[in-house]
Amino acid sequence: MTKLIKDVASTSARIVLARPFRSIAVLGAGSWGTALAITAAHAGRQTKLWGRRQDVVDEINDKHRNARYLGDIALPENLVATSSLADAVAHCDCVLLVTPSTSVRDVARKLNAVLAPGIPVIVCAKGVELETGKLMTDVAGEELPGHETGVLSGPTFAAETAKHLPTAVTVASTFDHLNDTGDNDILAARVAVSLGTETFRPFISDDVIGVEIGGAVKNVLALLCGMIDGAGFAANTRAALITRGLDEMKNLAEALGGRRETVTGLSGMGDLILTCSSTQSRNFSYGMQLGQGVPRDRIFNGKPVVVEGIANAASVMKLARSKNVSMPIVEAVHDIIHEHKDLAETFSTLWTRPFEAEPRAISIELPHPLGEDGARRLAALMN
Repeated sequence: MTKLIKDVASTSARIVLARPFRSIAVLGAGSWGTALAITAAHAGRQTKLWGRRQDVVDEINDKHRNARYLGDIALPENLVATSSLADAVAHCDCVLLVTPSTSVRDVARKLNAVLAPGIPVIVCAKGVELETGKLMTDVAGEELPGHETGVLSGPTFAAETAKHLPTAVTVASTFDHLNDTGDNDILAARVAVSLGTETFRPFISDDVIGVEIGGAVKNVLALLCGMIDGAGFAANTRAALITRGLDEMKNLAEALGGRRETVTGLSGMGDLILTCSSTQSRNFSYGMQLGQGVPRDRIFNGKPVVVEGIANAASVMKLARSKNVSMPIVEAVHDIIHEHKDLAETFSTLWTRPFEAEPRAISIELPHPLGEDGARRLAALMN
């Protein structure tokens, strides 16, 4: 790591050459998978998109549309879709794994049976596996021995990326050196130059843990921001939750061996701001409807929608407890979503905890001047 840090700290950045991948397989034909496939095709890569639903695959191939997930956005004519996993990866140089976090292990296990040796896999799912507490790259790595893994994450609404609106992401893989010629096989760098276009701008990182934690925790925080918005609170409250939630992200990343600095970047703070501030986010929108009192089975008009924060609330909380990391905001979301605790009472208890110092170096608490009466007053405002 020392050599790389010196390169970054120098007055002028070191020029590193990276070879783009010729052919990319994108696994997952939902909104984000399709948007990444559009990006790869637009960047000049031979691109195949794998999807489970034959009707979605047929529509992509026949009409160059994915109306179920991306409305009427036109897809590149050279983008080919398939429902065969073996066909999707038959001649690829790199795989983008873009399934829900709860499906990563299953798809990676099936992928291992058909993927050629040595082909790298970039995980584009955000979450923590509930049963094991493992991050998504660790899950994929277990099922794909011999295949280097990395992660792509950042503040991205799929429709905007698909429309080629300026978008930035972070691509992370493990590396600790730059060779003397400047010609490198750093996975993150190769992915960056493979996907980079005039509007899609990847940054690279060697902190896989920090990048993954940002993506996993932001969905949980977005649920609460949505709930509070739906309950009638506004920008002050949301800004506080985002800022203090970011601190919880940093603490968990650090406990797992990641860097706090990473979490202040695109995959942490960037994604957090985006997801906690717009109804384009399924997590924020779900929380908002819950805060408005919509019964859970009627949210999104009863349609099945993948809301990653629901699963992540349980898995992140379990992981935090195993590492003795205090995450009171995440815990509040967990209690509301999975313990079915009352929103007003849970949030009021969170908000009227003892006062704390913001710098971690000052380790003090001040009892709340209103005590339990303060929580009752705040809960009354929400009811």
